[in-house]
Amino acid sequence: MYGVSGTGAVVGEEWGARAARSRALAVLRVRGRALGLAVLPAAVAVVLYAGGATGHFTGAGWDTARWVVTVLAILVLLAATAVALVVARARPAATPTVELSETAAPDLYRLVRDLADRLDVPAPSSIALTPDCDSWLEDRTHRAHRSLRTAPDGDGAPVLVIGSPFLWWMRVAELRAVLAPVVAGTGPAAHPDIAAARRFVRGLDAAVAVPETPGLDPFRRLGAHGVGQVARVLLRACRGHAGEMERGVAAAGSERAQTVDYGVRIVAQEQVGLAYAGWDRLLTRVALPAWRMGRWPAKLDAGVVSALTELSRRDRLADGFSSRLGERPACDLLEEPGAVDEATSLLAARLFHGGPAEAGPDWSPVEWSQYPEEVVDRKWRTDAARLHEVLDRLGVADSTAGSPSASGGPTLTRVMAHLSTTPPAPSTDTPDPEGRRASEDPQNSQDLQDPHDSEEAVPADPSADGLDDHLDDHLDDRLDDVLDDEPHANPAADALAAALSALLAREEAAREARAAAGAAEAAKTARTAAPAPGGTSPHVAVSGPDGPLPLFPLQPPRTGRDLLADHVTAMVCCAAVDTAEAAPGLDWLDGPALLVGGERTVDLGPRVLALVEDGDPEPLRAWLARTGVRPEKPVRLV
Repeated sequence: MYGVSGTGAVVGEEWGARAARSRALAVLRVRGRALGLAVLPAAVAVVLYAGGATGHFTGAGWDTARWVVTVLAILVLLAATAVALVVARARPAATPTVELSETAAPDLYRLVRDLADRLDVPAPSSIALTPDCDSWLEDRTHRAHRSLRTAPDGDGAPVLVIGSPFLWWMRVAELRAVLAPVVAGTGPAAHPDIAAARRFVRGLDAAVAVPETPGLDPFRRLGAHGVGQVARVLLRACRGHAGEMERGVAAAGSERAQTVDYGVRIVAQEQVGLAYAGWDRLLTRVALPAWRMGRWPAKLDAGVVSALTELSRRDRLADGFSSRLGERPACDLLEEPGAVDEATSLLAARLFHGGPAEAGPDWSPVEWSQYPEEVVDRKWRTDAARLHEVLDRLGVADSTAGSPSASGGPTLTRVMAHLSTTPPAPSTDTPDPEGRRASEDPQNSQDLQDPHDSEEAVPADPSADGLDDHLDDHLDDRLDDVLDDEPHANPAADALAAALSALLAREEAAREARAAAGAAEAAKTARTAAPAPGGTSPHVAVSGPDGPLPLFPLQPPRTGRDLLADHVTAMVCCAAVDTAEAAPGLDWLDGPALLVGGERTVDLGPRVLALVEDGDPEPLRAWLARTGVRPEKPVRLV
């Protein structure tokens, strides 16, 4: 009961605050020692000159010592001044956020201020949202942030950053309970020693990154490297004290928040973990395929509610969580939830995928109701077209060419015939020569590595001219990896997987080159264009990010076999949509889904893997026959 009782909370809070102040003084002592070391040669020079003036230090030796120490003192003072200026002027990293003005969320500001009054701490200066499942306080009083209009005009109080999924999934009482220990941190943050220590550490951290600033001439970059080395030494000296200081601040805030909605906070912490799981699943399974297609879901935060509701329906451990949906959601505290959701969704696309800052012809929003047709169906047909393009380069003939129903278009039968192999008997140690023909044919390999053929896959880009040799080496490495690691039952799949990997590597390199060129052009335009007064929307103002995009890429490493399985699955789905009663759909937890008779198909994956890994087409043929899919019919591609 120590942490719950009033006396115990006060004692814990005082202990945390005292520990934080003690560590802050230790950080400031590091700064004081560095300053003392910088002025030490000057002090010695003053002593030498004073001794010469009083007649104590006379003679040629003392004159030489005075000159040497004076020159050393001047050099050290100049270097210390340069370090101090860089540390003071370096721009600390700012979290990319969507800032909310008080007119955009008056009820949310009222809730936070009421919470600060109950905790008897200063209220945060403003509120910002970030596409993440976390909340914290961030100091944006640096003049670099003020010049970029990412810091409010306030009294120096920190900014409260709230994870946007919390507003849509949590109820108002739960959000207040979760924010209580965060808002309580404004009390220790207002202490002068802690604030000075934090500014010093942030300045050192920003100074370390100065040498990486683009546009520096060689002389300035050399000086920046020297400053960075000094900043690293000082950071190492105060790293432990700074970490303990932040732990003390967190402990003090947590103990102070014990008196506010303590019981609700215990329940709300469960919702934090659940929201994190749903948000991660939504980004990796649902949003990432859309981003790769040049579309960004405009209501990601609203999608979290659907994803977590679906999770509570499937998982008995999460049963009961969806019953909370009858209470008032925290997003009702916003005046325009839709506009805020769209802004945070676009910011999430920039951070996790590296998309443009604004919508355009190749980067447009998509609503959840349009997701199956605009994203799922288009993704399947794009993958199917890429698969048949690689088969064409490998010289694989259409096995239905002699069929009266074949019309010369891309068919699923062609893919299945190429990947199908006769399983070898246990006593046979020689593989089927027909299965290796595609990977061992030198003419096919030459066609696959021809850079002129590869240019047909993606638009030509001047910045990708030097990728051909790299992709040839990449394809050779992929072939060596998949063929030499261990004997596989399907060598045709190995060659096809290596070809797909090489083609996707080229497409990705070209996309990144175009994105980098667009980002450079946008940065150049932003530097030359003068900001228009009042041009920023009072409801949505995006700050950051610092550094190249994406800051947090979600692209998981995928093997050639995984890529091949995805492309074959896409081909099967295209055939099912075109020849059977199937339709593209959206599963909130698994992303793109195939709906057969209105039900999500869950047994297709193992059958495709049997074809890709073992060369056994029978499980897939049985599934096609049961669902009424005609593999010999051509499918429509993009």
